[in-house]
Order: sequence, then C-alpha cells, then structure tokens
Amino acid sequence: MALQKATFGAGDFHAAEHALGKIPGVVSTRVGYTGGHTRNPTHDEVQTDTTGHAEAVEVTYDSDAVSYETLLDAFWACHDPTQLNRQGVHVGSQYRSAIFAHTPEQKAAAERARKVLAKSGRVTRPVMTEIVQAGEFFPAIDEHQQYFAKRGVRNPGPE
Repeated sequence: MALQKATFGAGDFHAAEHALGKIPGVVSTRVGYTGGHTRNPTHDEVQTDTTGHAEAVEVTYDSDAVSYETLLDAFWACHDPTQLNRQGVHVGSQYRSAIFAHTPEQKAAAERARKVLAKSGRVTRPVMTEIVQAGEFFPAIDEHQQYFAKRGVRNPGPE
C-alpha cells in the first residue's frame, strides 16, 4: 500500500468529505482548515472569514488503488469551481475552491486538470480554483468529522 495525502477545499467540507470518502482506494478522510495564517483556528474563528483558512478535506489514499487524477475528477464534480469565495449559500473565502498540493507532481496534475476542465465545455464561466502548496492542516472537532455518515445521510443534496 502506497499511502498519499491530498487536500481539497470545495465549499462546505461536509459534502466534499462525503463525495471523496466513498471513492475506492480512499483509506480515510478528515475535515479541517488550511491555507490561513491563524494557528489552531476554531470553526467559529474560520467562519468570521478573517483567518485566511479554507474549509478543507484531507484525503489519505492508496495510490496503488486510486490515482490522484481520479480524486481530482471527484473534486471537480462535487462543487462549482467557477464560484469565487463561495459555494451556494455559503459565502466567504473560507468556502473557496482550492487544491492544496502536497508535491510538485500533484501541483502539475492539478494545473493540467484545471486547464482541461476550462476547455471541456462542462463549465461556462472561468474556473476560479486556486492551486497552492499545502500547508499545515488543522482538523476540525469530532462533531464535524464524518458528518453525513454519523447522521445516516447517504446522498446529501446541493448546498
């Protein structure tokens, strides 16, 4: 087993965790905050849109069983990457579309995938997803982990 990490911001982290967590080859997921300037931010602090963090899902996956490109496909499908600093009713930079690359290879793959999506005709507006180097990830409290699974929600609707 070749374990790797991938981190994505796709608006509300509960829906992204649900979508990415059911992919065969994904070993685990956890939600939290990354990309900001405050150490150990709380959910309430992140919601003020002053910490710089995005709600994100950190995916641990077996790269022998699932490719990073497959995770990218699921990421594009689980949110609207053309919205700037929002997803549906959730507004603020904490809900931005972002890929936090852990390696130069992930960054290159993400940039290629963003270009392919932009030219695919699947989206009619510019892709606003930022691609940045992964930084420290701060897990959210247990209440937010596996949120839909704990509540018996199988197919959450759009946010």
